Amino acid sequence: MKQVVIATKNKGKAKDFEALFTPLGYEVVTMFDVAPDMEIEETGTTFEENAVLKAETLAQALGKLVIADDSGLAVDALGGEPGVYSARYAGDHDDEANIIKVMEKMNEVPDEKRTARFCCALAIAGPEMESHTVFGTCEGVILREKRGTNGFGYDPIFFVPELNRTMAELTPEEKGAISHRGNAIRKLAEELPNIM
Repeated sequence: MKQVVIATKNKGKAKDFEALFTPLGYEVVTMFDVAPDMEIEETGTTFEENAVLKAETLAQALGKLVIADDSGLAVDALGGEPGVYSARYAGDHDDEANIIKVMEKMNEVPDEKRTARFCCALAIAGPEMESHTVFGTCEGVILREKRGTNGFGYDPIFFVPELNRTMAELTPEEKGAISHRGNAIRKLAEELPNIM
């Protein structure tokens, strides 16, 4: 069975990709499986740059097909922050501290100006192929207090108006149907026959 490597150590992300690639005859493995000690510094200034950097670095190291994502939250009232720094906005991968920092910075922002979006760039790279990227988003509003216990990151304060719930109040299936990562994976699935 052919393998596709996902440049992540996050098991939740790996499950999303398994749903896409298993029917296509690919076994999904993660960095945890093939390069557990490898760290790739994200020095890009956009989600796309970071995704390509991760995918190409790991593809070169392994000589295999690699998919990487870079994702985060972009808040309009904060000029697009936290953006590529979403995971380490208030420190290193501290979800609670990140949420508090966003809420504090938005304390004076009126309800009608609290729009935001989750963004996800996916890059696919491999030996003898040109790297390719797709981009997915999910529009929402930043709440003044947390709601829900599902998901991770900024999910408890990211309200999805059409569902009248936060990301943290959705089931994994509901989230996958509308999320930035879900939308990017579906775009990648459409384009895969042309790039592989």
